[in-house]
Amino acid sequence: MKNAFYAQSGGVTAVINASACGVIETARRYPDRIGNLYAGRNGIIGALTEDLIDTAQEPDEAIAALCSTPSGAFGSCRYKLKSLEENRREYERLIEVFKAHNIGYFFYNGGGDSADTCHKISQLSEKMGFPIQAIHVPKTVDNDLPITDNCPGFGSVAKYIAVSTREASFDVASMCKTSTKAFVLEVMGRHAGWIAAAGGLAADADHDLPILILFPEIVFDQAAFIVQVKAKIAQYGYCSVVVSEGVKGPDGKFLSDQGLRDAFGHAQLGGVAPVVANIIREELGVKYHWAVADYLQRAARHIASKTDVEQAYALGKAAVELALEGRNAIMPAIVRTSDEPYAWEITAADLADVANVEKMMPENFITADGFGITDECRRYLSPLIQGEDYPEYANGLPNYVTLKNAAVPKKLGEFEL
Repeated sequence: MKNAFYAQSGGVTAVINASACGVIETARRYPDRIGNLYAGRNGIIGALTEDLIDTAQEPDEAIAALCSTPSGAFGSCRYKLKSLEENRREYERLIEVFKAHNIGYFFYNGGGDSADTCHKISQLSEKMGFPIQAIHVPKTVDNDLPITDNCPGFGSVAKYIAVSTREASFDVASMCKTSTKAFVLEVMGRHAGWIAAAGGLAADADHDLPILILFPEIVFDQAAFIVQVKAKIAQYGYCSVVVSEGVKGPDGKFLSDQGLRDAFGHAQLGGVAPVVANIIREELGVKYHWAVADYLQRAARHIASKTDVEQAYALGKAAVELALEGRNAIMPAIVRTSDEPYAWEITAADLADVANVEKMMPENFITADGFGITDECRRYLSPLIQGEDYPEYANGLPNYVTLKNAAVPKKLGEFEL
């Protein structure tokens, strides 16, 4: 009987631990088929350095509490494996660790780069003669994984941004006569504008709010933008702007590119809100405020979407069930079967079709002027933010769980990354 390995990767979310809960609880239901389930401390790095966590040391109550706890309970990382040809040393190390701990199941919970890593590990059987079933558990607030209708983590971020945009707009509306007339909220989204689009949900038939959205899919046109801001202020007295961190100018450069790179080689973004706010000040001379949602948007478990929590858990559960069916190199994916009433089911996607592919906003989701969302987009987004799943509170604060994360005794020598 083989043991299993689970790890979290990339930017964490409000519901990634719900997927972890789904994986662990489901594995515990099959003690005759899955032995121990080890977690990697800080993602795939935990596998490479043989820094494993014994989840069996956690009581059922603690594992269940993961469902309502944000962030990554076992630690995450931004570390992308190179190809076998480029770095055979790392793959040989993984095999050493997997053999030493009798690991035959590999569950990697992450986004696009994690899907790539999982796909590479799934090929160990073929290329290096080691049997391993690798299943990718989808997660990304960016909502940019292909095939799956949506990604766990996104629905909760979308809910947070929609709520924050509505609340901030109410605030600015009350002060705009003698004070702030423009508010700019910066949200995540390097290449895809899904999160920014969620800001558009703040305005609806019952809430007539002047909201403009800047998408990374649309080249920033400063002149057209200022015309829109000026018109909104003239009509409403103020304007709220939701801007994606990945917005680019006509020169193709990110407005917020600091010239830095992260561990994956991606541009280190951040700071587009003050850039946009300053443009408004220079062009219109009005008082402004700006904010960066940053980690707050992805850590906000207190206002998570119930739909998101349920899907995160279900995909973790499905990952284990697919592995027990003998599947390899796949990702459980969400298929939407109905908008109204909202209904969905789970299918399996080949990792070869998932890894290194980004899903952008469809053209018909963005209004013709490039600054808003269409009814089609609203129909897509709305079900994903439905429902509340509040965590338990103690002394006025969410009572999140912290696991013991007991280390598994090492059997091998040290490994230098």
